[in-house]
Amino acid sequence: KTSKTVLATSLAIAKKIKKIAVVVGVCYGFAGNRMFSQRRRESEKLILEGALPAQVDKVVYDFGFPMGPFVLYDLIGIDLGWSKETSKGDSIRDLLCEQGRFGLKAGKGYYNYEKGSRIPLPAPEIDQLIIDFSQKKGYTRRDISDEEILQRCIYPIINEGAKILEEGIAVRPSDLDVIWINGYGWPVYSGGPMFY
Repeated sequence: KTSKTVLATSLAIAKKIKKIAVVVGVCYGFAGNRMFSQRRRESEKLILEGALPAQVDKVVYDFGFPMGPFVLYDLIGIDLGWSKETSKGDSIRDLLCEQGRFGLKAGKGYYNYEKGSRIPLPAPEIDQLIIDFSQKKGYTRRDISDEEILQRCIYPIINEGAKILEEGIAVRPSDLDVIWINGYGWPVYSGGPMFY
């Protein structure tokens, strides 16, 4: 229901301030975060089923993203949206936050960090926490191939993009590609998730 004048003005302002604007409708998480939430869900399931953060991160990085999901969660802050008062220890995220492992800003999250450094260092104690928690929750851990990791981290993004297009939230697949290349680090040489 946005008027053509408001839309044109918004796009002109974005261009003037050297931002890349994409026209999308309103939905949960708008288009980009709605697609991103599917990757997050799968990456968190992968570590419960048998992978560890470093393996998932390497596969996603090798595909062409600037960083893997768990390094990204540490950068963003694991405690974003988390509440100490309502935490029940029902997820790896809860357990990390309950231990004060909020990510890079705390010097520890899925990885450990030296003071003043953004370089993720192994955190064997967290790998063990993940293994123990997944077994406690009844998962039978298994070896997960790099190919499966890549498919489970990439295909849900694409599938959610298809739903967004089907619902008319975005008009063109290329709009979603522009969002993901410029806002989420999708490797530009692959054209974006919808092109890929």
